Amino acid sequence: MKAYGAEFIGTFWLVLGGCGSAVLAAAFPGVGIGLLGVSLAFGLTVLTMAYALGHVSGAHFNPAVSVGLWLAGRFPAGKLLPYILAQVVGGLAGAGVLYLVASGKAGFDVSAGFASNGFGEHSPGGYSLLAAALIEVVLTAGFLIVILGATSTAAPQNLAPVAIGLALTLIHLISIPVTNTSVNPARSTAVALFVGDWAVSQLWLFWVAPIAGAVVGALIHRGLSRE
Repeated sequence: MKAYGAEFIGTFWLVLGGCGSAVLAAAFPGVGIGLLGVSLAFGLTVLTMAYALGHVSGAHFNPAVSVGLWLAGRFPAGKLLPYILAQVVGGLAGAGVLYLVASGKAGFDVSAGFASNGFGEHSPGGYSLLAAALIEVVLTAGFLIVILGATSTAAPQNLAPVAIGLALTLIHLISIPVTNTSVNPARSTAVALFVGDWAVSQLWLFWVAPIAGAVVGALIHRGLSRE
């Protein structure tokens, strides 16, 4: 139960910190943090909670990561669904807090996006379904390769959270214009359920593509690993 609680808290922090930076701070007049700041915020959420809770749960905070770790032989199948449930509920709690804060400002309109992921007319840059699917698969695969490599027994100790946090920052720098960056079904679900409408109708992609990417990343790691 401690591990499930840690996954809840870590995913809560990721959604509140990452999506919160996008909703509250990205375009703040005069001092908005923009794409670079939002990318860094997502990376910092994972880095900080990996150090804080990694020893409790492994610091997945992402259903795709849990699937990839299971496929790589690093995580037991019996814990997979409870981890995913804890992550989704934690993400929803983070989005709930963010919604309460954001709605405290006059003129707030959740239908404007609320940091949701999308493709086609709901892609920040107008990218197609195919482009969105491809970037999510490829970047999630790369993320899993970094995670599995950085946490290998052959890797430098105690630096895995730094590598993983920086990898997530890089992923956001690349793909915010394409999909608003998912690589995490729990993060996507959390905000999409508050937006409803198009965000929910496109949510399937942000489960399928990240999990497919995690599978690819885990298989690549297994093919290259000496463990």
